Amino acid sequence: MITKSIMIVGVGGQGTLLTSRILGGIMQEAGYDVKLSEVHGMAQRGGSVVTFVRYGEKVAEPIVEEGQADVLIAFERLEALRYAHFLKKDGVLIVNDWRIDPITVVTGAEEYPENIIDELGKKHKVYAIDAMKEALALGNSKTFNVIVLGAAAKHMDFAKEDWLKVIEKTVPLKTVEMNKKAFLLGYES
Repeated sequence: MITKSIMIVGVGGQGTLLTSRILGGIMQEAGYDVKLSEVHGMAQRGGSVVTFVRYGEKVAEPIVEEGQADVLIAFERLEALRYAHFLKKDGVLIVNDWRIDPITVVTGAEEYPENIIDELGKKHKVYAIDAMKEALALGNSKTFNVIVLGAAAKHMDFAKEDWLKVIEKTVPLKTVEMNKKAFLLGYES
């Protein structure tokens, strides 16, 4: 098997690390060699966070080069735009249709770009989901990342039941049922 590369991008506090642990878990369960790396990012809320997940028969390093990501999971529109150049030509971009203003926009130094998803769709295969709206309807805004992961899971080679088992093992016990519901909501969207 050829090594596959997945990137998760977002803003600090959005659950990129939990998402990468679920991804790593399903790949390990399937018997793949897996490498995870939080390349840069800020532990504090508001900073850009990027996580690379690579899997295959034998993976040498966790870093994904520009133009090499099979799947890019973006928890926020501007982060999707910022990292879209990492996608392969036939790669898939799953983006949470959500806006978080970076400090440069908040202070008025820059403007938040308009029509990001439409612009990305001109170059890439883009699937947008309003995961925050779905998470709020589910009753827990913190599950939006698992909803996005559910939407992304349809573009990976693992069975729905296997994802649910890994979620059960990875998320805190008291949140298992809520996260499984969130995943299925995204998966079936």
